[in-house]
Amino acid sequence: MFDKILIANRGEIALRIMRSARALGVKTVAVYSQADASALHVTMADEAVLIGGPAPRDSYLRGDAIIRAALASGAQAIHPGYGFLSENPDFVADVEGAGLVFIGPSASAIRAMGLKDAAKALMAEAGVPVVPGYHGANQEPEHLAGAADTIGYPVLIKAVAGGGGKGMRLVEKPAQFLDALESAKSEAASAFGNDAVLVEKFIHKPRHIEVQVFGDGVDAVHLFERDCSLQRRHQKVIEEAPAPGMTPEMRAAMGQAAVRAARAIGYAGAGTVEFIVDGARGLRPDGFWFMEMNTRLQVEHPVTEAITGVDLVEWQLRVAAGEGLPLTQEELAIDGHAFEARLYAEDVPAGFLPATGRLEHLRFSANARNETGVRAGDEISPWYDPMIAKIITHGPTRAIALKRLEAALSATEVAGTVTNLAFLGALSRHAGFRVGDVDTGLIARDLASLTHVPEPANWELAAACAYAVDLPALCDPLAGFSLGGPIWQDVALAGYAGLRLAVTGPARGRVQVAGAELEVMAFADGLRVTDAPARVAGARLAAGVALCGAVPRVFACPDPLARDAGAGLGADIVLAPMPGLVRAVFVGVGDDVAQGDRLAVLEAMKMEHTLVAGRAGRVAEVLCGAGAQVEAGAALVRLELEE
Repeated sequence: MFDKILIANRGEIALRIMRSARALGVKTVAVYSQADASALHVTMADEAVLIGGPAPRDSYLRGDAIIRAALASGAQAIHPGYGFLSENPDFVADVEGAGLVFIGPSASAIRAMGLKDAAKALMAEAGVPVVPGYHGANQEPEHLAGAADTIGYPVLIKAVAGGGGKGMRLVEKPAQFLDALESAKSEAASAFGNDAVLVEKFIHKPRHIEVQVFGDGVDAVHLFERDCSLQRRHQKVIEEAPAPGMTPEMRAAMGQAAVRAARAIGYAGAGTVEFIVDGARGLRPDGFWFMEMNTRLQVEHPVTEAITGVDLVEWQLRVAAGEGLPLTQEELAIDGHAFEARLYAEDVPAGFLPATGRLEHLRFSANARNETGVRAGDEISPWYDPMIAKIITHGPTRAIALKRLEAALSATEVAGTVTNLAFLGALSRHAGFRVGDVDTGLIARDLASLTHVPEPANWELAAACAYAVDLPALCDPLAGFSLGGPIWQDVALAGYAGLRLAVTGPARGRVQVAGAELEVMAFADGLRVTDAPARVAGARLAAGVALCGAVPRVFACPDPLARDAGAGLGADIVLAPMPGLVRAVFVGVGDDVAQGDRLAVLEAMKMEHTLVAGRAGRVAEVLCGAGAQVEAGAALVRLELEE
């Protein structure tokens, strides 16, 4: 076994690797960018090395700097985690050329699976079923459009070097194909440096089921399947293992196909073989097709660990150190069911737009496995993926594991930035998901109900008032004492009038809201409020109040001295919603645009965001150019004032 390894990653996966390494007595070296100087993974490692600026290309994508850090620190091996350089075969070759061990597959295995078109051809040769489509080298738009006509609409355009939904477009009609192709190629070139695409038949009720494989370079086993069908914009939201409705026959067929895929390339380490499954007629051994192989550890690997009792990172370290497979296929078994929910800083009503901000309050359920790389007080940076945590639950049955997930989400407390926590809670309560009726279109079909936020109840407003005046901190024995009855004070919450609170004792008060009077008492674990179904956790923020629970809420506390500096802008000026790189500008001064027309594309947080006109008008100014790095709130395009 190694004495010391370097972890070429950041955030929760770096911490996850550290835990397994330490359990084996292996020391860890962290690398970090200037933006991550005080990050949790830097604090927790035995050593840490600065490798560059905040942009990934200046730090976490600098293989040369990472290798120098490993050599200088005396590390014997490099674990890439996932993302960044984890599937870069040139980096693997450089690591091995420097006399270090790469904790993962060989460069040749990564190359074999790195391009979707070549991987599909290889899998077909190995007897693995593949989706009907065009995977050829001819990238002329007319040729690809003709291939789509032959395959039959709807079709998917997918970047051959892609992943995570980048460079992927669904095309329903021939008239939409060329615009979708141009957009997919642009995003693929930006994300992967390769604009080549393939075209595949779109399956109407698709399920995304993947099989965890593990190899030692000679043999391989599978550790059963995960269902990752709950997706939005091709990004996984909640994953589970095993797949609901899975039959022994199909599990055996998928497992055997995945192992054949791993053996075909002499795979070593943890990998995932992803399949698209036709869920229209139930799960059948002839109803799944190979999509791609991820030649690395997956974000959702904890659900596999939960149902198998296997530490996949430990297995990675042991196999990379020269050991064989720790268990045979016959020794692996499924125990119960597990779920993982991905908690992100993102604005759900704004189309799941990635968000930034300072985590003023953060607390997780003690009854779940919480994988995180941040703590209260940390900033969600615009430079990296905005994941806050992965929340994992396990139970003897699917129903119990799902109830535990719902409870863990309700007990998660996060404030200081917008998140998808309420959306995750709504998903965990979704009637179809509860019974295992899942497919990749579920979220899109039910988006309105999943993102609906009801008006706050009186007890929620009362709790917000209590946090606004910091009632939990009023512990003086004489708090609220008055010879003339309760002393009422107005409480300002933006959008709500007539709120009044009176302190009636230490950490105790009464609130008047909508003609009712509710009692509020503060305890160490939150507030007890009249009519509230459970304790109400929350926090006073710099500019408002956050309530946690099944439906998290944020109430602004307006400053009476503040003035609205943005009044009058309306839809005349298009602003950057976050810091990012202007990838393209589609208009010039004097152009006439209609409401909804594309004006520019902003690349931020590893995604491209199309900015559109909020109204019809004529372009008065273009205030940015392609390639410009802009801050949040920067003016990009101005329309002429309306008559």
